Amino acid sequence: MEWTAIQELIDPRLIIVVAACWVFGYILKKTPRVPDWTIVYAVAVVGTIAANSLLGWSVQSVLQGVLCGAVAVYSNQVIKQTVSK
Repeated sequence: MEWTAIQELIDPRLIIVVAACWVFGYILKKTPRVPDWTIVYAVAVVGTIAANSLLGWSVQSVLQGVLCGAVAVYSNQVIKQTVSK
C-alpha cells in the first residue's frame, strides 16, 4: 500500500491527531513503568477520543481515530527499522 492511499483514508483534519498520537506513544515508551504491549492500545484510545472530539461522535470517527493511532505506531516503527539498519 502506498502512502497516498493511507493519506486518503484519514480525514485531513486529523493529521494533528496522528502527530499527537506519535508524541503520546513516544512519551509512553520512555515511561519506565508502562509495558510496551500497552502502548499500542493507549495510542489507539487517545486517537479515538481525539478524533471523536474533533469530528463528533460516530462510528466513522471511531474508525478514523483507530487509523490515526495505527499510522502513528506504524510510522514510528518504520523510522526505527530504517535507522537501525
